[in-house]
Amino acid sequence: MPARKKTRRQQQQQQQQSRSRQRDTQQQPKEQQEEPLPAYRVEHSELYGRYLVANRALAAGEQLIREQPLAIGPCVSCEPVCLGCYQPVRLGPAQCRCEGCGWPLCAADCRGLRQSSGHSREECELYGRRRAQAAELLNESASPDAVRDLYELVLIVRILLMRQHRPEEYARIRLMESHTEQRRENLTLWQHYEKKVVQRLLHDWQLAQELGGLEPAEVHEICGILDVNCFEIGQRGGKARTLYPSAFLLAHDCRPNTSHTDDPLDYSIILRTSRSVREQETLTLSYAYTLQGTLKRRTFIQGGKLFWCQCQRCADPRELGSDCSDLVCKICRTGSIRATEPLNQEADWACDRCAHRIESAQVERLLDHINDDLESIDVHDIPALENFLIRYREVLRPNHYLLLSAKYSLCQIYGRVEGYLLPQLSPRDIERKERYCREFLAVIDILEPGLTRLRGLIMYELHAPIMVLAQLGMQSGRMSRQEFQRRIKEVVRLLKESAHILQLEPPGSSEHEMGLAAADALAKINAQL
Repeated sequence: MPARKKTRRQQQQQQQQSRSRQRDTQQQPKEQQEEPLPAYRVEHSELYGRYLVANRALAAGEQLIREQPLAIGPCVSCEPVCLGCYQPVRLGPAQCRCEGCGWPLCAADCRGLRQSSGHSREECELYGRRRAQAAELLNESASPDAVRDLYELVLIVRILLMRQHRPEEYARIRLMESHTEQRRENLTLWQHYEKKVVQRLLHDWQLAQELGGLEPAEVHEICGILDVNCFEIGQRGGKARTLYPSAFLLAHDCRPNTSHTDDPLDYSIILRTSRSVREQETLTLSYAYTLQGTLKRRTFIQGGKLFWCQCQRCADPRELGSDCSDLVCKICRTGSIRATEPLNQEADWACDRCAHRIESAQVERLLDHINDDLESIDVHDIPALENFLIRYREVLRPNHYLLLSAKYSLCQIYGRVEGYLLPQLSPRDIERKERYCREFLAVIDILEPGLTRLRGLIMYELHAPIMVLAQLGMQSGRMSRQEFQRRIKEVVRLLKESAHILQLEPPGSSEHEMGLAAADALAKINAQL
């Protein structure tokens, strides 16, 4: 039954009571006032283990976590890096080396020397006693695999050193999930760590006694903890892998509701909601690269995190309508070939228009071949990237993730490399950049909606061709004033949202600087309107 309307006197009494309660609350000591609910809480389930849930409704862009790493070290890569700041280095005789242990450094005054987040005194002393087994092997004749194997040890050794020098933090790391039994069943994975890490550290380097009775099982556990829980971070060319105190608790989803970045100064992780989140909703991030098809994405996740993702995107043959795994049917040419059972890695792929089917193993070989082709192209070679798009447009649908990867590279370099700087671009080249940006943004709006870095970056790239083409259209008389104004409004919208998103990135990062550039461009346009 509808409520009766209040009289004016009743409304005035209610307003006075409300103001009185407000004054009472303001006059209460701070400790008596009700504090706002924390953004999240830890839950537990058989599926996720420990995971985070929204304690209340969360707005897009709300910061959830900012924390420094418990442990940090180089990524597992064939590329040598400085142990202090993780910037790339060379292995030649002219490269700066640590006087204490001989490992390559970016410079003798690297900011990471004698720091727990870089090349610590304890680490230097340990390597100094093993020059022949470590630093001296890092030379110009070292094979890529030998370089990779040595750099893989660095973070593991740092964590094991914490056993003696930072025992409380070491204990926190050992509480993280390692999936040791599942990893033991993967003979290839287990034998890799047994030979390349456990045997090398305990027998070749004789660390067992030096680190106080270290057992093989404990080293395997640390390897598992890193595989399952570490983050890869990096700014301005430097790359590292890290363990954080609580960020590892976020569950995985291939269309997550959070995004994260890292501070280039102290390697802190900054994790925010990328869209609005309902109370009780699980907080998620993606353990894989968003712009990767389901077949490869699920394989990657299973290989590193030891589970097969079954999220909504993975279960959908069309990947939420993005169609970023679709192939062209070579029989009817009009149909798209997709996985018949996306959650079954071995299921056939079939055309949606005719009876043609192919085995998943054949699809995987095709994707590997095309990916290798793309990886062989210099990311600044515009003609080669354009040729890649032409060669595979009869094999892959326009939204396929491999084509999108090439288009994203083109979005970034049109207007930025010699011969293709913005004043040098033909109207056709500018239209091409606009088209690639729009196609990429349409997919990102599905797979990474909201306040995500990729959206901010591509919107910034998109504003320039729209603006230039609008100006050219007005100058030539081929564009009406109404159409010109419509395009300028779109430019303003793109710059406004791009500036908002990218300025959430930490100061000092290239993305934050681009956000400032977007804000500056927006101010100049508004001043002219």
